[in-house]
Amino acid sequence: MYKVEICGVNTAKLPLLTDDEKNELFKKIQNGDKAAREKFIKGNLRLVLSIIQRFSNSGENIDDLFQIGCIGLMKAIDNFDITLNVKFSTYAVPMIIGEIRRYLRDNNSIRVSRSIRDTAYKAIYAKESMMKKSDKEPTVEEVAEKINSTPEEVVFALDAIQSPVSLYEPVYAESGDTLYIMDQISDKKNREDSWIEDISLKTAINHLSGREHTIINMRYFEGKTQMEVADEINISQAQVSRLEKKALRTMKNYLM
Repeated sequence: MYKVEICGVNTAKLPLLTDDEKNELFKKIQNGDKAAREKFIKGNLRLVLSIIQRFSNSGENIDDLFQIGCIGLMKAIDNFDITLNVKFSTYAVPMIIGEIRRYLRDNNSIRVSRSIRDTAYKAIYAKESMMKKSDKEPTVEEVAEKINSTPEEVVFALDAIQSPVSLYEPVYAESGDTLYIMDQISDKKNREDSWIEDISLKTAINHLSGREHTIINMRYFEGKTQMEVADEINISQAQVSRLEKKALRTMKNYLM
């Protein structure tokens, strides 16, 4: 996300326009001045750049996101009404974000049927429209009624277009110890009948220190997360992670 050149554009040298310059350029744009439109686009590329940084964890190529953001910017320019008496950036930001979100949904590796995507998009647009008219967020039931659908269909459609996340996605790091999503997931089904007991590791576990024994027991026999273990034995998650890794290494060396 810190590339200097994106899509052939040197982001370190992007121009900035004053409000007066923007107003003057818009008057020319409305009269069909293509050079003014081009200058206005270049003068707002910093806005696109700041927005795509919000999607740094999407896994998408930064150049692709920048191009999609520029499409949203151009749509905002073409549809902006200067008589609304609002700043262009106020109008453009949701347009650019919406364009990027549509791209990410349509580019999802998991294929979702067109009808489900349509339901999801209608629900999203309806929700945004309802929130503009009211200070409170509409309920699923209210959104469903607005788009002539059922609450169940709305929830299913919105869930279907969510991007999948890897269990190995890092969520926290401290002193070189990384906490992954899988470390926050507890296994409530596989306890005494889990793989760790199936291969009779009790002897190896007995070679651990008292605290290491407790952590392995809570993590693999009781199915608790590292955060849950940390809360119970009053140490940090990072310490739990280090002790767990050390204990597993000790057990592995004993069994080899």
